[in-house]
Amino acid sequence: MAMTGAMSAAISGLKTHMQALSVVGNNIANVNTNGYKAQRITFKESVYDTLSAGSAGTNMMGSTNPKQIGYGCTVGTIDLDMSTGDLSATGRDLDCTIRGDGFFLVGSKQENIDSADAVKKLQLTRVGDFQFRDGYLTDGQGNVVYGFLTSAETDAENGAGQAGTAAGEISKDLVPIRLPMKSNKQGEEGKAVYVGVDGTTGANVNPEDGNSGYADTELDGYINYKNLRIDENGKITCNNDDTGDVVVVGYIAMGVAENPNGVLHLDGPYYEAGDAAGDITVSAFNSAVTGALRNGKIQDGNGVDPATQLLNKSTTGLMTAFLEGSGTDLATEFTNMILYQRGYQANTRIVTVTDTMLEELVNMKR
Repeated sequence: MAMTGAMSAAISGLKTHMQALSVVGNNIANVNTNGYKAQRITFKESVYDTLSAGSAGTNMMGSTNPKQIGYGCTVGTIDLDMSTGDLSATGRDLDCTIRGDGFFLVGSKQENIDSADAVKKLQLTRVGDFQFRDGYLTDGQGNVVYGFLTSAETDAENGAGQAGTAAGEISKDLVPIRLPMKSNKQGEEGKAVYVGVDGTTGANVNPEDGNSGYADTELDGYINYKNLRIDENGKITCNNDDTGDVVVVGYIAMGVAENPNGVLHLDGPYYEAGDAAGDITVSAFNSAVTGALRNGKIQDGNGVDPATQLLNKSTTGLMTAFLEGSGTDLATEFTNMILYQRGYQANTRIVTVTDTMLEELVNMKR
């Protein structure tokens, strides 16, 4: 029984050390992966067989300690190191790195962020390889980046964005970032039209629905632009190629998890804010956008009603023309690889010795 217990303990040790080597292998494989967060594995003891629970002392005898035999080890935790990685220069004005805690928020064009749960449905990423595709700001995988748009005054009664009258106003609704529309109206050809955000749903107004305040014939797709750039506040600006005007497209939003190490890794550079991550607070970089957020719960610790929550203040900024490098430390990984390999080797010796002892036991009859 004792020998088979030793065999079981050694087998559990082999499995656990192999899993540890898998973690190391994944870290090393991603040594050049932008935004990669290295993993760390810890071991814990496995189950115990209690031969004796021990006893308290008496007037005649002293106490006795418990007698237990362990059955090896198993994986305790596999943690993410979410600290900021080194910078990797790219020279692209639309590449962004978060200098501190936080994530970019990305999703589809159709998400309606009207609650805290809706915010948590967005994917989180640290890789800011951005570009405009089909009028929308997207990351390298085609997911749409969320933030706060430059919007005209919003009429909450009819839910339509009234274009042109207050183009400089920044909406507090968390929406997919997109370019302004291009006017085809006589006398205003090429002018940027801010079609706005629906005051009821908090979603982007769809010009094709006729809710933009302009007739279909008066809009001609998205503006033509040049000199597109992002600053340290996440502010996206460009020049209207038709009119030469400076256009403020909007501001990139940032989400911060209560427990950033508790996010769930998805495929590629994406994370999901599951139960372990806690709530997501939303802000603009360097608090560039302030005021009440109409849709989406923003936590500020004051118990404010979600409909009037203020954007969470943030001193975290962006660095443009850089991407975040990998969090893999090769020196640490090579050291761990040696330790896990030796641990695996030692457990194979237990299996070999136990096998020899069992062989001797079988041969006793001869």
